[in-house]
Formats: sequence, C-alpha cells, structure tokens
Amino acid sequence: MRFIINRDRFVQDVQHVAKAVSSRTTIPILTGIKIVANRGGITLTGSDSDVSIETFIPKESEGTEIVQISEEGSIVLQARFFAEIVKKLPGEEIELSVQDQFAATIRSDSAVFNLNGLDPEEYPRLPQLEEDLMFRLPQDMLKNMIRQTVFAVSTQETRPVLTGVNLEVENEELICTATDSHRLAMRKATIERNDETLKFSNVVIPGKSLNELSKILDETNDLVDVVVTENQILFKFENLLFFSRLLEGKYPVTKNMIPTQSKTSFKLKKRPFLHTLERALLLSREGKNNVINLKTLENGLIEITSVSPEVGKVTENIQSVEMDGEEMRISFNGKNVIDALKVIDSEDIHIIFTGAMSPFVIRPIDHSHYLHLFSPVRTY
Repeated sequence: MRFIINRDRFVQDVQHVAKAVSSRTTIPILTGIKIVANRGGITLTGSDSDVSIETFIPKESEGTEIVQISEEGSIVLQARFFAEIVKKLPGEEIELSVQDQFAATIRSDSAVFNLNGLDPEEYPRLPQLEEDLMFRLPQDMLKNMIRQTVFAVSTQETRPVLTGVNLEVENEELICTATDSHRLAMRKATIERNDETLKFSNVVIPGKSLNELSKILDETNDLVDVVVTENQILFKFENLLFFSRLLEGKYPVTKNMIPTQSKTSFKLKKRPFLHTLERALLLSREGKNNVINLKTLENGLIEITSVSPEVGKVTENIQSVEMDGEEMRISFNGKNVIDALKVIDSEDIHIIFTGAMSPFVIRPIDHSHYLHLFSPVRTY
C-alpha cells in the first residue's frame, strides 16, 4: 500500500476514528486504527466493540485532489502512536507506505517514522444494518439534544440501563430521556422520517457513546441519518459512520412521573437563580447530597439557604418574576439543579412544585420541548 494525502484532512479523520479506540480493550487488534486504500479513496476505522467509527476520505472533493493512491492495500496501526504522529508531522502532505510483514513508513517533509503494523484481516467487520427504522435530523439539533439530556444519566453501574439515554419515536416526534432516578431530563424534537408509521421505544444509547458522538457533530443544519436496529444504532454522515451498541434492559416508564398540576409555581430569571445556587453550593458541596433549601416569602421573594454544620450558613433572597399558589419549603440537590440550568437555552424559567416531598419540574418559558424533573431531598 502506498498513498500521499493532504495532512489536515487526514489528521481530522484520524482524530475522529481515534475517539472509538480504547486502550483498555482485551482484544489487541482493537487498539489500532484500520487503514484501507482502494481506487475510491481511504477508509479509516476505529472500534472498541461498543462504539465503532468509520470515515471515508475520497480521492477528490469539490474538484480538489486530497489523496494520490499509487498502490492499494490495508494495515492496522497502533492508534495511540499513530494519531499523535500524524498530528505533529511538519509537512502539508503525508506519505504512507507499507512493506512486507506489515511494516509501515510515514513521511512528511524530512520526518520519517517506521511503525510496526498488525494484520488487517484480523480486524472485526463492522455490522451491516437493515435500514428499516430510519429517521433524519439536523446535526446542530442532535448535538443540542445530547447536551440537554446526557448529563442526567446515571454514573452507577448498578442499573446499567440508566447509564444511557432512552430514545422513542411517536407521532413524528423524537423523545430523548435521561434519568439517574434522582433527576430526569427530557427533550423532544420533530424529525424527518422515510416511513409514516415509524415508531419505536426502549432504544437506550450509552451516555459515553453520545458524548463521543457529540464531539463529531457540527453546529450546522446538515442532516444526519439515524438507523435503529435491535442492538445497534448507526449515525450516518456524508463521509462518516458512527455505530454504537444499545444497552439491554427495560428503561423505566417516565411519562407518568411528570406532574400535571401544581401547588406552587413561580417564574424566574435563569441567570440570577443559577448564580444564587452556585453561591449556596459553596458551603453545601462538602455534604453528601449538596443540599440547598428553598422557601417562599411574601411579595414573590424566594429564600435560598444552605447550612454546613462544620463550615457555616448562607442565606440569599431572590425576586421571582411571578408567583402562584401556597407557601412552600423544599430541599433539593443543588448540583443537580445547577447542571440542568446550565443547559437551558432560555432567559426565563418556570418552576412547578407539587408538594414538599414530591418531584418538581423546571422548564423554559418560551418553548415546551424540554423539561427537567427533580426529586426533593429529605432533611428530617
């Protein structure tokens, strides 16, 4: 195998596939990136058996030549070294050639690296998925949906299914839900689909996979195709495929958790509320549940307090924009609420309480396509 390739484009694609490679794998071949050169261009693959990423670099794009292929072939090179090497090479172009016994030479300007490769025949084949369940949505919307839900997945392996984000589609709407059983984030979006009857539920994507996917997604409205099968999900870009396995198990039914009426509700400016909670957390973060107490006062004032027996106490009042319902006193995990406020893209929020020991909801005022639900903390 021998080819010369534009360095910037090659570095970008190597970085993408390297995201899927884990140094902790027990399968030696999966510590490498598979490189295949054929008539059409270069294909790169990285995988840790949970996530697989394949990118394709065509010989030319928009009339500009990217790759010159003088000899077809394939090799697997150690991702840890290879990704760092190509990033630091000095020239505008990189030449990669492979001799016998999978010995690879990488040249750029006056730098020459000789690397020992592995047999590409041992590299596992990527799954061929049936494209029966498929829908499309813009990249920037998908990136936002991940940002607004994935932070709420569980980090505990005791219930593996909660370490992922649940996807379901009904009535042309995609619903993403994440919960760690103390908080819940839900985001909805309208999607394009090729089948009017498209409907599925209990498609749970590991949070780790979505975090890696998010790094690849661009802030553009270019569409990405999403293909769902029984145990895999595939995100198809123009020249990139992102596969992830799905988590097994039944995701909890969350629709019934969301309260429909309220005892107390108020509207607030998000930013001052977020800063107040951050100040209160300065004292309570030593504690187990980051407990912050909230109490309604007269004239729409809200009192936020936090007490740490060893450190001290903080009290701060914040003015609501509007308040309805009865007096209220509740304690909650301040860090969880702060995490949610940081991903809400709205200046004004609505907080709805159903009682001191019942879950409460925070949602943006100017749109209804996402919400956050929190369990209160018992302090007595």
